[in-house]
Amino acid sequence: MSSSTVEIPLRDTDEVIELDLDQLPEGEEVLSILKQETSPLHIWVTLALEYYRQGFTEDFVKILEASRSDANLNYANFEKDQMRALDTLAAYYVQQAHKEKNKDKKRELFSQATLLYTTADKIIMYDQNHLLGRAYFCLLEGDKMDQADAQFNFVLNQSSSNIPSLLGKACIAFNKKDYRSALAYYKKAMRTNSNCPASVRLGMGHCFVKLGKSEKARAAFERALYLDPQCVGALVGLAVLELNSKNQDAIKNGVQLLSRAYTIDSTNPMVLNHLANHFFYKKDYQKVQHLALHAFHNTENEAMRAESCYQLARAFHVQGDYDQAFQYYYQSTQFASSNFVLPSFGLGQMYVYRGDIENAGQCFEKVIKAQPGNYETMKILGSLYANSPSAEKRDIAKQHLRKVTEQFPDDVEAWIELAQILEQSDVQGALSAYGTATKLLKDKVQADVPPEILNNVAALHFRLGNLQEAKKHYEASLDRSRQDAQNDETYYSAISVTTTYNLARLYEALHEQDKAERLYKNILREHPNYVDCYLRLGCMSRDRGQIYEASDWFKEALQINQDHPDAWSLIGNLHVAKSEWGPGQKKFERILQRPSTKDDAYSMIALGNVWLQTLHQPMRDKEKEKRHQDRALAMYKAVLRNDGRNIWGANGIGCVLAHKHCINEARDVFAQVREATADFCDVWLNIAHIYVEQKQYVAAVQMYENCLKKFFKHHNTEVLIYLARAYYKCGKLKECKQTLLKARHVSPNDTVLQYNIALVMQKLATSILKDEKSNLKTVLGAVHDLEMAHRFFTYLSQHGDRMKFDLAQAATEARQCSDLLSQAQYHVARARKIDEEERELRKRQEGERDAIRQKQLNEQIEKQRQREDQDKKLLEQRTQYIEKTKNLLMFDAVNEKPRRSGGKRSKKMDDDFVSDGTDSDEAPRTKKRTRKGSESDGEDRERRKSKVKRKRRPRRQAEGSDDDDDRPRKDGRPRKKKEKPSKQRNDVDEDGLTAKQRRKVVSKAIISSSEGSDSEGGKLKIAENRSGNSSGSDDEGTGKRRRIVSSGSESDEGSKGSERSEARGSGSEAGASGSDSRGSGSDAKGSGSSARNSGSDRGSESDKESGSDKGSGSDRESGSEKESVGRKSDNESEKGSKSDRGSGSDAGSGSPASRGSGDEGASNQGSGSDQQKSGEESD
Repeated sequence: MSSSTVEIPLRDTDEVIELDLDQLPEGEEVLSILKQETSPLHIWVTLALEYYRQGFTEDFVKILEASRSDANLNYANFEKDQMRALDTLAAYYVQQAHKEKNKDKKRELFSQATLLYTTADKIIMYDQNHLLGRAYFCLLEGDKMDQADAQFNFVLNQSSSNIPSLLGKACIAFNKKDYRSALAYYKKAMRTNSNCPASVRLGMGHCFVKLGKSEKARAAFERALYLDPQCVGALVGLAVLELNSKNQDAIKNGVQLLSRAYTIDSTNPMVLNHLANHFFYKKDYQKVQHLALHAFHNTENEAMRAESCYQLARAFHVQGDYDQAFQYYYQSTQFASSNFVLPSFGLGQMYVYRGDIENAGQCFEKVIKAQPGNYETMKILGSLYANSPSAEKRDIAKQHLRKVTEQFPDDVEAWIELAQILEQSDVQGALSAYGTATKLLKDKVQADVPPEILNNVAALHFRLGNLQEAKKHYEASLDRSRQDAQNDETYYSAISVTTTYNLARLYEALHEQDKAERLYKNILREHPNYVDCYLRLGCMSRDRGQIYEASDWFKEALQINQDHPDAWSLIGNLHVAKSEWGPGQKKFERILQRPSTKDDAYSMIALGNVWLQTLHQPMRDKEKEKRHQDRALAMYKAVLRNDGRNIWGANGIGCVLAHKHCINEARDVFAQVREATADFCDVWLNIAHIYVEQKQYVAAVQMYENCLKKFFKHHNTEVLIYLARAYYKCGKLKECKQTLLKARHVSPNDTVLQYNIALVMQKLATSILKDEKSNLKTVLGAVHDLEMAHRFFTYLSQHGDRMKFDLAQAATEARQCSDLLSQAQYHVARARKIDEEERELRKRQEGERDAIRQKQLNEQIEKQRQREDQDKKLLEQRTQYIEKTKNLLMFDAVNEKPRRSGGKRSKKMDDDFVSDGTDSDEAPRTKKRTRKGSESDGEDRERRKSKVKRKRRPRRQAEGSDDDDDRPRKDGRPRKKKEKPSKQRNDVDEDGLTAKQRRKVVSKAIISSSEGSDSEGGKLKIAENRSGNSSGSDDEGTGKRRRIVSSGSESDEGSKGSERSEARGSGSEAGASGSDSRGSGSDAKGSGSSARNSGSDRGSESDKESGSDKGSGSDRESGSEKESVGRKSDNESEKGSKSDRGSGSDAGSGSPASRGSGDEGASNQGSGSDQQKSGEESD
């Protein structure tokens, strides 16, 4: 049998029917022959494949379908033919399903293929061709890529060079975006078979494009096109590369390639989409719609369909057909992958056009997620979220616009958008952004700053309190508006009105009420329906206290707009300020009855406050009180349901809980409100009220004082009353009184303040009078306070406000004060007696102190006399010594003649004066007199330390030293003196000695008079001998030393035993226990509820008055006396009379004895000067 024929054996004979494959008969005829002769299965498969090759696919399907039941399987290895038949038919169904556009038919074909593959699995599951077929089937289904990969891997493990498996793996890797692996599989397939079809080269080209290797991709596409000139994929790939080069010639070449591909396959969706994109830029929108629509209908690939819908949508978009554009944009987003964000961008634009900001934001969020740095998307999102009510979205807008301004610092619009967002949260940042935008407008754009920006900048300065800067910018905005009004009068006139209104508000803040009123009225003349001007005029009248005039202005506003909520709210506030709860309640309820303002938070809070305020009034009906509590609570809850971040609503709930005595729960609520914001004075006050209820008075006082310092620049009467109440509760009546007096300075006509001051004065006076230790001055002050309290209560009982306190209770308190005043004389007499006793005691103690001072003074005088006697003895001894040694210092006159030149000097030097144990170089060279202390005490001590003993010379040698200079020389000539310079010759001191002679003088017996040379005053000082040995001098004959006893050791310590007397305290103790509380008047009236929706402050807490005796200072003074005696001058024996001056330090005690010591020190100084003078006379 030749390869071009097929023999069909006849049944039960040896004959065959030979069929020419080039001229196959009808399929039905062949099928009948095969069935009749029960031919083997391999003949059925061979004929079916031949029909498929010749394009007779129906006969191919019929033959293979019939072979499943009618073919002869009675031969060896029929299973392989069975697998071949099933896999071939299944592969055909898979191929047809891939081409099918109808989803139902596609699903049916896939089901048939699945059935065939399942049947084949039961025959030979691991047949290589079967596994490959199943793998490609899973690959085409799209969602079974992992199963396909596993089956390709199984085949490659059996045959590593299996080309279909390699190509399948490459396809899977490409879809998984593993382009390097896909390229490797393609290359391996090419190395296995270098004659691969053009599709392999096409796949490699796509991998090169994804890897960014454009030149290699171009080479691969060109090679594929060389192998298959009809390869549409290669033509499209080359065209895309040409179009992306953005060169005019290259674009033209790319379009030609696309046209060629369209000629080859006019149904290829890829070609159609690229051509549609080209014609969009050519603005031939009809061709765009035609090509994109054909592409959409000729593909089942979702990515292709997304591209086609996008081309259609933007064609309709640019033509202004937004409905069709919206439809196709939306459809494109349904087909598009997450990376294809252009449809989402277009759809977002359509949502913006429709005003659906939320959906628009979601579309642009998808774009920004795929491309985080996209400039246009960030700018659009910033603009969309800038005015969003959500704070989170405003923060997102802020972040996006900051990124835009960082990427493009010259984008003026972005800076303005950023500034508008920052206006709500960061005023300084908004000013900075506006400043940058203004600078860009002037420098880059070279345009004038619009009046709107100037107005906004001025408003920001106004918020920051820079009123002069705000005024300057408002005026600049008005000038700019007048200039631009020539171009668009209507628009800039409106801008001018807004700026004028803002300028009037600025004048209000500057307290220039006349200018503000004039501007408001000017606006009303041009625009009589400007409601805000009426409201501001009414507020100005209200602030001036002109309530009725303010009400008229508010009613003027209501004539223009009867449902204006602000006007009704202001009228309601006027009623509430006058405690007209009913009319005020009706005004706020009217606001809530209107559909447009049914959820107005301000009105609900105001109504809740009205119900809460009624709880502050005395109420005996518990049911009514509970009903009012529930109504207030319902209002506050309604506010929180609408806005969970409303701090006034939460604060109101805390107030109601406090009124219900749920103190801990109320405290928790207030704490949460304070965490949310610390700039809300009401919550500070309410926390302080809670502390008062919990009897934590110290904390309450601190909170009130903090509130006063933080929120009020002046004394606030209401908060001061709260503070006074806290002081009253903790028993600090003096601080309470002072606080109430401060409040009365602010509001002198407040009857509640008068009542509270009178009550506190009464309590304080009562406690002072009951305290038996109170002194006379305190008792008299308490009696005066009682008289004032009596007058206050008497006046209030007749002229008080019945709505604020009980007048009968004031009368009762007045009678109580009268009773206390009747007993006051007894307390005054008792205090006067105590005061007289204290004065007597103080007088006696003063006498004792004077005696002690006199005794100390006498002792000091005696010691001073002893020191003077001792000093006189020392002076006498010194005088005697000087007289004895005066002859030793007398020298004969020496004839000093000029020395002959060339004369020899005597070998023997004039060394007749013996040194005192030290070298001659160490002898004193200064011209000091002996009487002023030839040696200081310090030098004396140094000599004693070094243990150097003076050499002694026989008296005769000392006496005959005067003749040594006149001894004849050996040559018989008399010795001549050395000639001295004139300066040395004239350098003779008062004692007639030259410097050289003075160096040779050795005092054999020097008495240290303890008065070293004083460089400052030259005064004589007595040397101190702490060890009991005074510095002495050698006696003239015997060499023994004379001892002088220091007077410093003779301090008399007997004077330290002065007696100490006790003093009785005369101070008063403040705050007495046992004071009775009476009625409701015992508490400070009008002090407010424990929890209130208004302002607060903090203050220092004073200590209680101690009741110790502060009056008698005699003990302290006496102690000072004793101390001065005890410290009396141990330093008297120190060098000089400075120790005597040191005793003057006792003058710090302020006692006469101390001052006497100071005088005594002065007398010692005088004595020292006398000693010096006598020393000079002795010389």
